[in-house]
Amino acid sequence: MPKLKTNKGARKRLKITKNGKLMRYKPGRRHILTSKSSKRKRKMRRCVEVLGMEAKITKKLLPYG
Repeated sequence: MPKLKTNKGARKRLKITKNGKLMRYKPGRRHILTSKSSKRKRKMRRCVEVLGMEAKITKKLLPYG
């Protein structure tokens, strides 16, 4: 069976924890930050778990993760 290719976009944006959960960063942290409150920006720092069907589909993009 041939090797599976890793999706490079997914590799850069997601990380897999030791337990196999997929973690992603919250969007909206790149520009136009002056109009966003400190609380909102602070909450965007955290990683969030990818849940449900989205996680199942996304794991296929990272076959060796």
